Parts: sequence; structure tokens; C-alpha cells
Amino acid sequence: MSHPHPELELPGPLKDGGVRVVALGGLGEVGRNMTVIEHRGQLLVIDCGVLFPDDHHPGIDLILPDFEYIKDRLDDIQAIVLTHGHEDHIGAVPYLLRLRKDIPLVGSTLTLALIEAKLKEHRITPYTLGVKEGDRERLGHFDCEFVAVNHSIPDALAVAVRTSGGTLLHTGDFKMDQLPLDNRLTDLRAFARLGEEGVDLFLTDSTNAEVPGFTTPEREISPAIDKVFRHAERRIIVACFSSHVHRVQQVLDAAEKAGRKVAMVGRSMVRNMGIAADLGYLHVPPGVLVDVKKLDNLRDDQVVLICTGSQGEPMAALSRMANRDHRIDVGEGDTVLMASSLIPGNENAVYRVINGLMRLGATVVHKGNAKVHVSGHASAGELLYCYNIVKPRNVMPVHGEWRHLVANADLAVATGVPRENVVVAEDGVVVDLVDGRARITGAVPCGYVYVDGSSVGEADEALLKDRRILRDEGFISVIVVVDSMTGKVIAGPEITARGFVEDEVVFDDVMPQLVKALDEATAGGITDTYQLQQVIRRSVGGWVGRKIRRRPMIIPMVVEA
Repeated sequence: MSHPHPELELPGPLKDGGVRVVALGGLGEVGRNMTVIEHRGQLLVIDCGVLFPDDHHPGIDLILPDFEYIKDRLDDIQAIVLTHGHEDHIGAVPYLLRLRKDIPLVGSTLTLALIEAKLKEHRITPYTLGVKEGDRERLGHFDCEFVAVNHSIPDALAVAVRTSGGTLLHTGDFKMDQLPLDNRLTDLRAFARLGEEGVDLFLTDSTNAEVPGFTTPEREISPAIDKVFRHAERRIIVACFSSHVHRVQQVLDAAEKAGRKVAMVGRSMVRNMGIAADLGYLHVPPGVLVDVKKLDNLRDDQVVLICTGSQGEPMAALSRMANRDHRIDVGEGDTVLMASSLIPGNENAVYRVINGLMRLGATVVHKGNAKVHVSGHASAGELLYCYNIVKPRNVMPVHGEWRHLVANADLAVATGVPRENVVVAEDGVVVDLVDGRARITGAVPCGYVYVDGSSVGEADEALLKDRRILRDEGFISVIVVVDSMTGKVIAGPEITARGFVEDEVVFDDVMPQLVKALDEATAGGITDTYQLQQVIRRSVGGWVGRKIRRRPMIIPMVVEA
């Protein structure tokens, strides 16, 4: 993947006593978060998540961080510290553990429960170490202290990493909700204490750095959800992330007030909420939760469904409902509540689902027309507070697209951090903390790793380019039979096209040109079938470009007889 420092070469050895930080995902994108910290020959990994594909990645299931940088050093990894249980922070753990199964996983109770359930599907039993806020653990040369932070999933943690080369504070994903649903505040006192001790490198969540002010408290959206429940005529279908425990809690509470029953739809939703309920993070009112199979016994105005698909994912329940490809038929009078924000890049897919649901007669309530979701990330005002409390010597914005990272960097500078001590980097860029100064010292190869069905890492950009061409431009196959002795065309060309509006007779015009080009090639001494295929590709491609203004995939076949 590209970064803004194309001139960077591989870094030299880390100076004695220094600390090296390399993000293998999460910088320049929202997702795929993974940071590797190196000190005195040992590695500590913070988070290991996935990125969900967009329209630019046809056929791809997941995008992983690039493990190439650490593949030869797996034995040096002391642990994987997981800040919280969202997929963009834990989703790639099974793929890293395939390379070395006994890397310890360190995280809070809920985070470990979610990753253990995921690993069970991969038939991996992990080594885990449960921690909570206030705990301090020695992981090799890394002395880690865990700090409570508030996010859109319970049990999120920031981690302070003390080393002999300096102290790093990684916030993970966080906000400073002063009225959290679980009464668990971001521990600013711990941030201040660490600041007094001295934070040499502050790695801060950048997702909402462009948003002025403060993120709305979760409690403020409960009235909006209650209002939806009061006015809904028939069924209510709520779409949110399968790990958004707080939002599901609000829906359960609203359903109890409205006298409705709730059923959860989708394997990941049922699994994750079951785990959250068992551990006490989700409080299910008595008699509210029912099995989806029992919905037929209830009137429509007694039903609430909670499902996945708030980001327009094609295989998620809500998208399938919009396409009438689900056993739940959405229709006139139903209300769909999309209780999540848009992840950048998913806008078109989400609006496609909204339009599809509205076409079926449903009322769709979303963040654009009602206050039914708040972000899980700190806005600019909260980040300013953090910079002023921590007073870091160096800052490295993390978790966000390039615009988010730059906005976060500007906030750090505004609070007095010298511009030269703020490092804005993308995936693969190497940052060394030496003698109290953070500097970019090189870059390592760091591309997208695609999960494509059962294959991992085998799909590449060339394959995706072919798929995009097939999807957008169509394809043409050309079969020609030539005399094996003279190279003369003795049958064909036979042209078959797919993905074209035009009738195939339009290709009759190119036949004489194609035969002429092949005759000229063989007259010039070209008899090799591969070279003749290239002649066909150039001739047909040039003609299609001029005549039809398309650039399809051209598959020539030259058969010798």
C-alpha cells in the first residue's frame, strides 16, 4: 500500500534502547488496526483487526493486515494486546494465530470472550490473560498498564506501555462520554497521572478529529429510540453492529416500555449478545427476548427484530430483506431503525439498502433524519482535553483516514506539541522513538492481504483488476484456428461477447481487420501462438475502444490444426 513517503527505504537496525513503532494497518483507513512495538529484540502487538471490502474489492470477504514484516519474528512476539472487541481490532487474530498458535492474547473479559468464540470457529484454543483497568502486567520487556476508556462497546481499554526507551500511551478507540450507559468513564485521572510521569509517544484515536466539539452522550439518544417505538405501527427492525452492546441494551429497554418482544436475527448477533448477557454486560428484561421462530405467534405491533447490516453489507440480514432474499418480508407499515453511523466508503451501499426498504413500503429511521446514533469516538474538543491532560512529548495519530490523521495532528500542535514532534504516518512507515524524539526512519512493505473464500493472501491487485474489468467492461473471447505449418487462418475468427448492450453482429465489422492483421503477422514470420494471441488482443481491443468505447477483457485462443 502506498504511503506519503515513497522515497523511504527499509529502516536500519533499531538503536540500542530505542522503541520502534510500525502500524501494519489502521493508518490511512478506518479498520484493519494493528500496531507492532519493538524494544530490545522483542515485539508487542496492539490489536489485530480486519478491514471490510468495498466496491473496489469484488469477491473479497475480508482484508487483513500484512504480517510479512513479523513473519520471521513470530517467536519474538510477547503478546497481542486487544483494546476492545470490535472486528476492526480483533477480526484478524485467527489468521495471525495460524502462524503461531501460542501467542498470548491479553484483554478485558468481554473482549477475550468475543475472540475466544471467534477462534472456536477456526478450531484454535488460545492462551489468554484477562486484565481490567488498573492492572499492570509485565510482558517481556514491556510493562503494560491498562486504563478504562469509554467506547461503543463495553470493557474497552487504553494501554500504557513502559519500556527502558520511553513510555507509550495507546488510547485504542475511545470517547469521553460523561453519562455512559454502563457508568464506566474514560479514566482521565489515570491519563493525567501518566502525563505527570511522562508520556514520550501518545498514539491517539483520530476517527472524529475533524468533528468540532464533543461527542453526544449515549443517553441522549434513548428518547429518540423511544419515540420510534411509540409511533411504529407494525414491526420494528433494528440494524446495528453485532457487537454494539449499548445500542442493543437501549433497544431492549425501549421494547420493554412499549410492551414488545425482541428476537435477534443472525448468527453473529445471537452469539455476541449471548456472550454479553452471560457475562453481565447486557441486562435482558424478563420475558422480552424470544426465539425468532416464535414470532409467527405474535401480532406485528408486538415484534422487534435486531439484526446486522447497518453498513449495507450484501450478505447481512438487512440487505437481504431489502432484496427480498430473507425469510422476513419487510412491507408496508414496518419501521426500520438503522442505529449506527456510516463507515467511510459504505455510503452507497447503505443508501441502496435504505432505498430498497422504502420501496417495499417501510419507514426507515437513520442518523440522517433522527438522533438514533452517536459515535463511539472522541471529537476534537475531547482530543484537545486529552492533549492538555497528558502533555505528551511526541504524538502519533492512529485509527483513521489521512484527513483524520492530519486533523488530529493539527489539534496536537494547537495544544503546544511542537510540529516536528508530531508524526503523521501511514501503514508500513517505521517510527523510532530514540532519546525522547519520535522520527520516521524508513518503511517496510505493507500491502492489503485479501481473504477470498478459503484462500488467504493469494488474491492480488491483478486479480481484482481483472474482476473489476469483467464487472464494469465485460469480456470478449476470440477463437481462431490456424494452419500449424503456414500460420494461415483456416477457421474463424469466432467472437463471443458478454456484458455488452450491442448485438454480437456488431463484431462482424472487425472480422476482416482481424484476419488481415493475422495474415500480416504470419507473413512477417510470426507463427508462435502466444504472439498471435497478442495480435488478436491488440486488434480487437483497439477496434472496441474506438467503436464501442469500452475496454473489456479480451481472451484470445489460437488453435493449431
